[in-house]
Amino acid sequence: MATSQKLQEHFLTCTICTEVFDNPCTLVCYHTFCRKCVVKYTKTKPEAISAKSLLCPFCSKMTKVSAPERPIDEWADAVKPSFVIQGLLDSFGPGCKDTKNCTCCHREGETTPATVWCSVCDDALCDVCARAHSRISSTRHHDTTDLTTEAIIPRKRNIKCKEHKDENIKFLCKDCKKVTCHTCCVIYHRKCESVVTMESELPALKSQLLNKKGTISKKQIQMEAKVDAVKVNVVSEKDRYARMEHDIKSFGNNAREKITLMENKLLDELKEVSEKHIEQLTADLKSVEMSVHMYRQQAELIDQALQSECDMDVYEVYQGCEAGDVDAVGDEDVKKRSRIARIMFRQNGDMLSRAVDDLQLGEIDVQYDGMVNLEATPVSQDTSNVLDLKGAPVLQDTINVRVAGDQNKSYPADVTGLLVNGTDTVVVTDYNNNNSVKSFYTRNKQRRHSKLKLGGSPWDITRLKHNQVAVTVPGSRQIVTVKVNPDLMLLSTITTSKRYWGITSLTPSTLAAGSDSDKCVDILDMRGNVLKSIKPIDSGKEIIHSPWFLCTTRTGNILVSDSGSKRVLCLTAEGDVVFTYPTTGHTTLRLPRGITSTSTGDILVTHYYQDTVVHLTESGQFVRNILTEDDGVSYSLGVCVDGRGCVYVCNFISVEIKEFTFSNTV
Repeated sequence: MATSQKLQEHFLTCTICTEVFDNPCTLVCYHTFCRKCVVKYTKTKPEAISAKSLLCPFCSKMTKVSAPERPIDEWADAVKPSFVIQGLLDSFGPGCKDTKNCTCCHREGETTPATVWCSVCDDALCDVCARAHSRISSTRHHDTTDLTTEAIIPRKRNIKCKEHKDENIKFLCKDCKKVTCHTCCVIYHRKCESVVTMESELPALKSQLLNKKGTISKKQIQMEAKVDAVKVNVVSEKDRYARMEHDIKSFGNNAREKITLMENKLLDELKEVSEKHIEQLTADLKSVEMSVHMYRQQAELIDQALQSECDMDVYEVYQGCEAGDVDAVGDEDVKKRSRIARIMFRQNGDMLSRAVDDLQLGEIDVQYDGMVNLEATPVSQDTSNVLDLKGAPVLQDTINVRVAGDQNKSYPADVTGLLVNGTDTVVVTDYNNNNSVKSFYTRNKQRRHSKLKLGGSPWDITRLKHNQVAVTVPGSRQIVTVKVNPDLMLLSTITTSKRYWGITSLTPSTLAAGSDSDKCVDILDMRGNVLKSIKPIDSGKEIIHSPWFLCTTRTGNILVSDSGSKRVLCLTAEGDVVFTYPTTGHTTLRLPRGITSTSTGDILVTHYYQDTVVHLTESGQFVRNILTEDDGVSYSLGVCVDGRGCVYVCNFISVEIKEFTFSNTV
């Protein structure tokens, strides 16, 4: 038939031998070949043999064999053809049944038109054979179909036993979960309790497949819904990335505009002074040319006088020379002191290089599944640009950290100020026996607070984003993340391998934490894994001892307040020392504690025993004590600056937080 021929030519032909599939197998790449052909091809490829795999001649993809210990000729025996290929072979292959003529008569060498098809015997029957078929007791109940029109009836697919190749697979051993032939049942499954025919088990198998299909259909619907959601997410993420790209270009353009403005300013200044200088030089040229002309005239007059016969001419010229008219121009040059002597362009290469190195348009932070979901976080922990440290301190508020329900005395260790949903919120770690983090805020003109109990004593605190903080719990070797709403809610607990005290956020996906037991500052991911351990050496000695308080500068460096070495260290994330205060050998800090850095680069450090807050420049130079005991600072630990320019200081012994602003009008 034409249809059968076309299918054989285009879909049922092996591309190796170019014949209709003989015992086909479909590889993992969905390409189908004759078993003997693909095995023969594999034998020519040493890399496939060493990989214990069948090699696809079409795409070169490997298909692992299930029993590589068997001979290579048998590697493809367990690889089945796809349902589609097998179905097409059964229906249209060379072995399909011809329903036009009677099968029984054909065996006797006769050709008789068939009128009935027996699906059990898998035979086409003529009227005579059909009557005989209906009289025999073993076949009288078989289902038959009238062949009123020409049709192609697919034959049953008989699977042969691998061991007994002349027998069909007809039985299922439920105990061993294997399909077998009759001989295998007798030899290997005599003691099995549940051996049934495949035909009797088919209804149950089909029922299970229908149930499975229902489950798969539900999962398909769920996956389709997920596909729609992912498509929407892809579109939204593309839009967000486009906005990020626009922001990066905008920041770059702003930086270039500022550089262009500085360039134009220098060019304008150069043009102004150079024009003035050229004007002066042009005037000098005219003046000198006039002097040359005057000298020439004087010389000519003298020559004329010397040649004159009149004594009076000689005397008059002599009087003119004595009057000093000739040197008048030279005297005028001496009087000018505002003249430009030389113009030079002094290049500050080092400063430009540092500025370019420090230039940051931003950073790309990748968040992975399982991390705390952090949004863009400023590198500097304090975002204030309204704090004027030159002014005088003004006490704005005093917050008592002890609240109802505290069983023991409170000890405020560290503090940070947040603006959450338009509400100014102060978050404090209560160290010692209360084991809690607290938030204080004002709502409806009433002072409120929230308290979150932890499994240990919290110490240092760092802001992750506008409404999230991370807190160290050194006793239990944990770092906890807390959401501030402004009430407190525990987000996650990160178990660490070391006891960390100081902590600061470097990027949305990394933290820096200080360990006194290991005398180091570690860079951690949000799972607590150590990415890098920093242990700087000075004169052969470790300079980190007790890194109890940390913060991040606006340039991404790490500030360490180390009470063990009694100094402040500034470290890069790579571990280089930028500066120390005081310098090595000086001990002006008896016990530095809390530390913070503002958006202008200024550094504030609390001095525990001297009851002061020290102001340092961005490069670690002492400026002054901006807060003292007279301002209400006493045994101070943590310090921070919020976005409104307020400075918060933890008074450890008096159990209170002092809030200050600075004003030039006081």
